[in-house]
Amino acid sequence: MTGKELTDAQKQEVQRQLQIIKRGAAEIIPEDALKQKITQSIVTGKPLKVKLGLDPSAPDIHIGHTVVLQKLRQFQELGHEVQLIIGDFTGRIGDPTGKSETRKQLTEEDVQHNAQTYQTQLSKILDFSKTTFYYNSSWLGELKFDDVLKLAGKVTVARMLERDDFAKRYAANQSIHVHEFFYPLMQGYDSVSLETDIELGGTDQTFNILMGRTLQSAYEMKDGQVAILMPLLEGLDGTQKMSKSLKNYIGIDEVPNEIFGKTMSIPDSLMLKYYALTTAISGESLQELREGLEAGSIHPRDAKMKLAKEYVRMYHGAEAAQEAEQHFITVFQKRALPDDIEDIQISGELLEAGPISIIKLLVSMGLQASNGEARRSIEQGAVKINETKIMNIHESFHPQDGDIIQIGKRKFVKIKRV
Repeated sequence: MTGKELTDAQKQEVQRQLQIIKRGAAEIIPEDALKQKITQSIVTGKPLKVKLGLDPSAPDIHIGHTVVLQKLRQFQELGHEVQLIIGDFTGRIGDPTGKSETRKQLTEEDVQHNAQTYQTQLSKILDFSKTTFYYNSSWLGELKFDDVLKLAGKVTVARMLERDDFAKRYAANQSIHVHEFFYPLMQGYDSVSLETDIELGGTDQTFNILMGRTLQSAYEMKDGQVAILMPLLEGLDGTQKMSKSLKNYIGIDEVPNEIFGKTMSIPDSLMLKYYALTTAISGESLQELREGLEAGSIHPRDAKMKLAKEYVRMYHGAEAAQEAEQHFITVFQKRALPDDIEDIQISGELLEAGPISIIKLLVSMGLQASNGEARRSIEQGAVKINETKIMNIHESFHPQDGDIIQIGKRKFVKIKRV
């Protein structure tokens, strides 16, 4: 810091930035250091370096991931620079956070393939003029063995066992391979190499992010990075963390109608959290929404439709948002078939062959991945043909040109003769 007294305008700007950055954060460690860094940035005119590490083993971004990405966008709008780390080196180990066993190591080809999918998705949220991509193999791959030994010597095994997942596995006599200890060390060393000021992540990344601060101190960097930890977003089930594996997610690359329909199934109790953490809604508008819902002047369904439309607008554009809204109103509020049903081409030979097992038909058309999945969908009442629900898994059907098949609430296809 300079010894000069801040002007009133500078003081106001510090408070403004703090208010924006702190909103929605679960924890900031240490908070006083964040204020110092912002103040220094304002006084010197030098933007802060704000880091996020990306796991190349899971490049498909869903709404849960955007909690951190929206916070990064706020930093950019405040004039700061974003450091996006593609963990192509750390990805070969895989972060065991939250896992009870060692994760499968990725090949270099796997990592490179997955990493390439990020930029298109991230460009929907971040300002790329204020974003720099890094591959941590650039510095981690250059370390010699004596450098690695020096790095390992900065942290004790006891400190590593403070991580909850390691501690549980150790107590349960489950295997912990030595290379797994290097994941937090390497993630922390990324912050040393890039002289990061602030690192963002979910609360499940607390240990790894604080390791960056520890290592910066160990390498005699004067001001260690600040950790900003964002809450984990519950998925559509309302209880567990949003995850593709749990099928409780909304993917930002999903088709507009799917995004809209899934958003309408968000539990009412979580709607304000989704608004606050995953959109650019202002604090004032969020408060008005909260008060309207509590007073009953705003219906939860209407607020949810507005959120669904906003998600589609954010990731597919305004025109797609309007169309998705109309599709939802037509299909689910008016109980009518949509106008824009996808055609699936079927050969004339198949149409003329006579009745076919409904399960075989669904799989052959690519509407279900397997016979088992098709059977479950039928048993759950999720399959309709020409608006008639199919309940018998042994039923046969003679497909005709123009027949409409519906899977679940949002998937419609029309048979078209080739």
